[in-house]
Amino acid sequence: MPEQLESAPFAAIFGFFFAVAFVRTLVTYGIARIVAGQALDGTRAHNRVLARVHVWSLTPRARRATAFVHRWGVLAVPMSFCAVGTKTVVNAAAGLTRMPFTTRYLPALVAGCLIHATIYATVGWAAWTAALAAATGSVRVAVALGGFVLLTVLVVLHARRVRRSRATTETSES
Repeated sequence: MPEQLESAPFAAIFGFFFAVAFVRTLVTYGIARIVAGQALDGTRAHNRVLARVHVWSLTPRARRATAFVHRWGVLAVPMSFCAVGTKTVVNAAAGLTRMPFTTRYLPALVAGCLIHATIYATVGWAAWTAALAAATGSVRVAVALGGFVLLTVLVVLHARRVRRSRATTETSES
């Protein structure tokens, strides 16, 4: 399978990453916009997904993302594609703020998806294929790669726990 992926034309890989980013972020925006509409109408979500998004929309992370969208406006959307871990939260915040779809959100989304596809079809794809080739060629490299991924996950989880703890402490002190 990796040999078939390596031989895929650049346009196909680029198109794949563009489409994945486009659909994923568009759905995120859409769900958040529905939740915002229900909040404005005074209705409550009966769907579990919408109810979870509504609960999430009240978290400090969602508030920070919404503040980011208010501060940077339409530029927040393509900027979110330049950093790991910001696409979902910023695009959801754009939906929560009910950013106008046709005139602002859609052009910003296309620009962001072009950024995403460019990064992942070039540097990201090269890193992935190199890691895959290394892992399949040597047991030691595969174990080292797995250990690195595990360590990264543990560091991220610890950082999130510390951040949540600080946020809880700050809100209880207020």
